[in-house]
Amino acid sequence: MGQIAKAVTTPLASIFGSGFLVIVPILAGAVGPYSVIAMVAVCALAIAVGAVIRFNIAHAEPALAAKPKESTLSFERSSDLALILAYVISVCLYLHILSSFALGGLGIDKGINEDLLTSAVIVAITAIGVTKGLKGLAVLEKWALYITLAIILLLFLGFAYHDWGVWRSPTGLELPKMPDRTAWEILTIVAGTLIVVQGFETPRYLGKLFDAKTRIGASRLSQIISTAWRSILPGTSSSSMEKL
Repeated sequence: MGQIAKAVTTPLASIFGSGFLVIVPILAGAVGPYSVIAMVAVCALAIAVGAVIRFNIAHAEPALAAKPKESTLSFERSSDLALILAYVISVCLYLHILSSFALGGLGIDKGINEDLLTSAVIVAITAIGVTKGLKGLAVLEKWALYITLAIILLLFLGFAYHDWGVWRSPTGLELPKMPDRTAWEILTIVAGTLIVVQGFETPRYLGKLFDAKTRIGASRLSQIISTAWRSILPGTSSSSMEKL
């Protein structure tokens, strides 16, 4: 269990990103009072995809290590390339969102300022990766995870306190109204939120640090924890988004 606790830091740090800052207003604007149901559906899909990743750790990795055909290796390399491109887009998106939130509090969230801060963070992460390797990034991920969890806890408590006050007021607690959207718009928006629960696949690439059993356990545990948080947060905060 000790090794799993260490290995789970990487997927949790990836899952618990700035998506938490945007998921509530996105769901409130897409499905209104059905935010919890939508989030549970997205998490269920993520768990299904995670099961595929865990299957690959247990079965595909040994097959790849046994010197398979060149066509199989080429397919694996193309998959890695697709994942790299997806990660570049995802990381840049999240860092830009984070820059917007950080600079917004100072009133200087202009386009150029956000771009400069995002670029500076990317350069800093790259420098740590080049000089310290995966272990250096793991330390960075651990502290990033601690800070993110603290922010999420404060956000959760803030929404709960607000909802408690509204519930005791004469108007009472009201859920957001269902927005006027087409079925296609709702489907595409909710499907797009899958990006905020990705990260469970990162143990697949930690083979030099942890064995297969540990990485499978870390991937599964990270999804259990994140699913619980993701499913609770929209229900607690959806009414708050309606009032704020």
